Amino acid sequence: MSESRFLSALQDITAGKLGIGELIGAASALAGAGELRQAEQLYRVWIGFNSDHPQLFVARFNCASVQTQLGDDPSAKANLIQALAANPDFGPGYINLGAVLEREGAGDAAMAQWQALVDRLPTVTASSIEHKLTAIKQIARVLLDHQRPVQAEAWLKRALDVQANQRDVLEQYVALRLGQCEWPVIAPWEGMDRRTLMIGVSPLSMAAYTDDPLLQLAAAHRYVLASVEDPVAGTPSDRRFAPVSGAGRRLRIGYVSSDLRDHAIGYLMPEVFELHDKNKFEIFVYYCGPDPSGAMNDRYRATVEHWTDLNGLSDAAAAQAIAADEIDILIDVNGLTRFARTGVFAHRPAPVQVNWLGFPGSMGSPYHNYIIADDWIIPPGSELYFSETVMRLPCYQPNDRKRAVVAQRPVRADFGLPEEAFVFCCFNGTQKFTRFTIDRWLQILSLTPNSVLWLLDSSPETNTRLADYAQAHGVARERIIFAPKQANLYHLARYPLADLFLDTAPYGAHTTASDALWMGVPVLTLTGRSFAARVCGSLVRAAGLSELICETAEAYVERAVALGQNRDNVTALKAKLEAGRATCDLFNMELLVERLEALYQQMAETHAAGRTPQPNLCNLEIYLDAGIAEDHEARELRAEPHYLELYRAKLRARHRARPIPADSRLWTEAEVAAADANPHQAQSAAVSPPAKASRAPRAVNA
Repeated sequence: MSESRFLSALQDITAGKLGIGELIGAASALAGAGELRQAEQLYRVWIGFNSDHPQLFVARFNCASVQTQLGDDPSAKANLIQALAANPDFGPGYINLGAVLEREGAGDAAMAQWQALVDRLPTVTASSIEHKLTAIKQIARVLLDHQRPVQAEAWLKRALDVQANQRDVLEQYVALRLGQCEWPVIAPWEGMDRRTLMIGVSPLSMAAYTDDPLLQLAAAHRYVLASVEDPVAGTPSDRRFAPVSGAGRRLRIGYVSSDLRDHAIGYLMPEVFELHDKNKFEIFVYYCGPDPSGAMNDRYRATVEHWTDLNGLSDAAAAQAIAADEIDILIDVNGLTRFARTGVFAHRPAPVQVNWLGFPGSMGSPYHNYIIADDWIIPPGSELYFSETVMRLPCYQPNDRKRAVVAQRPVRADFGLPEEAFVFCCFNGTQKFTRFTIDRWLQILSLTPNSVLWLLDSSPETNTRLADYAQAHGVARERIIFAPKQANLYHLARYPLADLFLDTAPYGAHTTASDALWMGVPVLTLTGRSFAARVCGSLVRAAGLSELICETAEAYVERAVALGQNRDNVTALKAKLEAGRATCDLFNMELLVERLEALYQQMAETHAAGRTPQPNLCNLEIYLDAGIAEDHEARELRAEPHYLELYRAKLRARHRARPIPADSRLWTEAEVAAADANPHQAQSAAVSPPAKASRAPRAVNA
């Protein structure tokens, strides 16, 4: 049928009887049938016979689109250039020509095309707004890819000036300001209010922005609602009620991850897969990240029984593939991070679905049943901050005891570190540097003579901003030293040049902390309430250095200064780390995997008994409103002693204006009843004379 359609269309072209609309229809039908070559030929022939047609630019643009699908970028480029020559106001031409140029490696030329479109288009119609925004966002994306954050931020702000409520742009904009240490991070301007900016903070950025676990939970819930489409009811991949581990086979565990490669998460997990009991568990990996080539990925592939690449598959198709494997327990190792496939979990392709390791917090989703942590990260009583049911390991984070470290160790002079100075270091990303953290570090430096702060290199502008801030606060800029980024095996080798690792708050060190501890560098941490604010404390405790966990900012500064003034104590801590490295919980992977498998068995048994827990999502949109109303940069919420009462007061005020149904977190039935009580009746009861007692009251024994 495609052949006859093609030949018929060719005859109409040569006879001059095929209009542009009929051409597009015929070519689209051929392309839809997989006949891209015939579709392209149809356009080329029509173009040859219609060189003076007023809509020739449309035919050239469509022909270029087909050529792009065929991988023929040179021909597509030529057609797009000619389309724009015929109609310089044709916005999609600039967008697609820029994309072709970017694929050729000509990033600046690509941005020039998009810039030309932005400058050309008035923002007065829906289509012109859409084209202008597309061009602006393409420019910002390429600038980000080329590590030019200052310019990228300016373009993202320009996009928000065109249209304020763009979730993806808001997320990138706030993340950029966090990473560049631009304080305040949330800075409204004309046409952009504070609430819109706060609503746009991504869950991962929220973990770095504030130690407010209720707000983090609510923000995650909002993000999932906004970014993940609900699947059609009754899809064949929905296995939420399927039985777990039928007789005669092993329990099937699936891990969905984009990071089983040279990545912070990838550096943690190899031994988990190597130590899984293959007699009891059948292990599947569903990979959803960029090209994973490299030694780390090779190591994963060598030990995993089943490896499936989800790239190129829609969420529905990926879920169907997982469902076909009859996975019993599906582990989300991404959470709400880059390359995540949360939409796959929305299809519920496994009876039990678990949030572990990739995202430091609750998913706030309807389809994650459990979160795996430990009793430090989520202590008893803190379950209210999570939509999932909490399961606990001895230490939540796995580690790789076989990590590669270059044999030849560097010396301080290699990195410009003073030989006799006390070196405080922090190799966390700058997105974790809040003003409060930097102020504490500068106070520590001020009180510790002959000390320096060694940080991981960032953009030149961010490095300068941090050095300027130090200078303005009485600490010589020369005392802030930046370490150039290196491959991990070289980066690990330089850790021992530092004396003490200073953690950030509220988003503390995770992989970087375990790296420091593995390499014998003590880590000082300030713990908080939220998941990301407590991971480092978990790692430090599991390494046997609980004395380096501080509960207050004052204790953190005092402990750092005391260590900075007494190298003998630091030497003793390093010796303690070395002595316990082979036996401590932090690096006991056999224990972790044994307990992890026990959790999987427990989840399977719970499901078999019909008791798989369902997420608790009640009232989260109201908690979100309460949380974003707080100015989190005016004070550290982690230091608020009446944190829960702060939320209860906001809930009571909201309830008086608009009644809130009870939930199982803070807004309980008792709270609702108290809020609904008539204060005048209570006052009347308070002044009524007491009834005369007929006898003395008796004591009640428990």
